[in-house]
Amino acid sequence: MDGTLSLALANLLSPPVLFFALGLAAALAKSDLAIPEQVAKTLAIYLMIAIGFKGGVEVAKFGFDTGLLLALAGGAVLSALIPMVAFGYLRAFSKLDGINAAAVAAHYGSISIVTLVAATQAVQTLNLPFEGYIVAVAAVMETPAILTALWLATRADPSAKSSGESDGALMREIMLNGSVVVLVGAFIIGWVTGEEGLTRIAPFIVDPFQGVLCLFLLDMGVVAGRGLRQGAKLLDWRLVVFGLTMPLVGAAMAAPVAYLIGLEPGGAALFITLAASASYIAVPAAMRVALPEAKPAIYLTLSLGITFPFNITLGIPLYAALGQMIAG
Repeated sequence: MDGTLSLALANLLSPPVLFFALGLAAALAKSDLAIPEQVAKTLAIYLMIAIGFKGGVEVAKFGFDTGLLLALAGGAVLSALIPMVAFGYLRAFSKLDGINAAAVAAHYGSISIVTLVAATQAVQTLNLPFEGYIVAVAAVMETPAILTALWLATRADPSAKSSGESDGALMREIMLNGSVVVLVGAFIIGWVTGEEGLTRIAPFIVDPFQGVLCLFLLDMGVVAGRGLRQGAKLLDWRLVVFGLTMPLVGAAMAAPVAYLIGLEPGGAALFITLAASASYIAVPAAMRVALPEAKPAIYLTLSLGITFPFNITLGIPLYAALGQMIAG
């Protein structure tokens, strides 16, 4: 328990989290602080390139094995199942209709790559060993949640499917989403070029990483704060409770899977973090196409304004402790 509290305190006082808090406070205070959208997109692309490339290098170093295949399968299954649990939770506990509940559920089955990046920094600080292929698991977990959510929406409201675009257009939107393309592409490039490739571009993706992460989280804090201000009228206490507790539900579902796969302590912590995180990039883009009648002010405010701050401050230390508990 003392170790978890120490990590939580260290995480809260780390530069990336403090920059996130600065952006959040500035937005809530109605400051004009802002990072230009194109700059923010560039920072996001940089982070995905760095984490994807380094994950590919790790796979090149150790090769494909049973653990990788099991982790990919486990991640895909969790991504498909977590939205069902989230949907049932919302329908039983909140006042959301079926369409909005399905849209929210999709975000919690998918993943937040920035939360994974922050968790990676935490397990490295603790010197916990982890499998580099976890980034490949992250890429696999983007899509199943969206497909499950669409199935749930169709069951809740048969007219929902016809209100979106065709199945082909939806799948194209999902598979060619920029975050998926960059993450998977960087992973493949890192896998092909290996450690030699990493050495050649280390000054680009290793040394500046922490500074870029601070800038990006500053922007995320501003965006989250604005979302909380704008979406506050749509979020009652039930939805806030959901946003704070659903990550713990996802973590509880992932922990036994991580144990059965046999992941290292750091790998288990990262795997659990993926299941506990909520998407705010890929899934919102897909929901705009598939469920245009769902309200972004609800699903974006929950994922980015409630769950993301919880994970980035308190959740990650809990998941790291859980990873050590089941795999230590």
